[in-house]
Amino acid sequence: MRFAVLTSGGDAPGMNAAIRGVVRAALSGGHTVYGVYDGYKGLVEGKVKQFNRNDVSEILNQGGTILGTARLPEFKDPNVRMLALRQIEDLEIDGLVCIGGDGTYRGALDLVRMGVPCIGIPGTIDNDIASSDLTIGFSTALNTAVDAIDKLRDTSSSHQRCSIIEVMGHNYGDLALYAGICTGAEYIITNETGLNKSDLLNSLREEKLNGRRHAIIVISEGLTDVHKLAKEIEDFSGFESRATILGYIQRGGNPTPEDRLLASRMGAYAISLFEQGVSNVAIGTIDGKMAYNDFEVALKMKKNSDNLFKLVERIH
Repeated sequence: MRFAVLTSGGDAPGMNAAIRGVVRAALSGGHTVYGVYDGYKGLVEGKVKQFNRNDVSEILNQGGTILGTARLPEFKDPNVRMLALRQIEDLEIDGLVCIGGDGTYRGALDLVRMGVPCIGIPGTIDNDIASSDLTIGFSTALNTAVDAIDKLRDTSSSHQRCSIIEVMGHNYGDLALYAGICTGAEYIITNETGLNKSDLLNSLREEKLNGRRHAIIVISEGLTDVHKLAKEIEDFSGFESRATILGYIQRGGNPTPEDRLLASRMGAYAISLFEQGVSNVAIGTIDGKMAYNDFEVALKMKKNSDNLFKLVERIH
């Protein structure tokens, strides 16, 4: 069989391990495998190279993606997708592995509807793919965030300061939620909880009056201007306040062992499914075991972190 693999959307630590897993598993099965550079854009432009074992040597521990990634809004246009289809047909590709987030899955689903067998691997630091308990890159991003917040807590405590840390996460609050739990943050604010500024300000002022020396607030990106929020907290509560935006540092760095293992398992599993005649699915882990769902089902699924939010309420 002839396979191809691409990475699309935002990069995530562990993508290289997934690429390696796909390539090594395919070659071990006696198949031919191609790497597609720069995601769907590269597929449209024909940036494709046949891979051998050496092409994926010594990448297991590297962050980012050796294949590169690019966003291509024009891929929604059927005429643009036809260009990709011609490349796939010319190479006689039997299966395309697409590594990325929900945007990547939508692109794969569009190709599936054009007759291209695809399998999706969840690679995103946001952990926002509901068909998998964990996504590739989340563990590493979480470790980065926790390390940064731990360090900020040291100076926050020393200066009797309220520190606001904005983490990534797009429309899902898993990164803020997990990081907040792991660092003992006093407040965790996500898209799911919403931001009640009045309650937050009143609570901080009360805690300041009751003798609290410092506070940590972990908040998901996009909810508010955290620098303005810091100024409001300082003016209202009496806490000297500072905001820190962790930003793209959360996407970088060497993947954790958990991400390397998860990505390797998923890469090999994708090839195994193709060999069994299974395609047009998004794979993931459910309760630690490999599983898969049709793309349409996977894209409609919603994450549920209610139990973790209840844990926060109990241990606050």
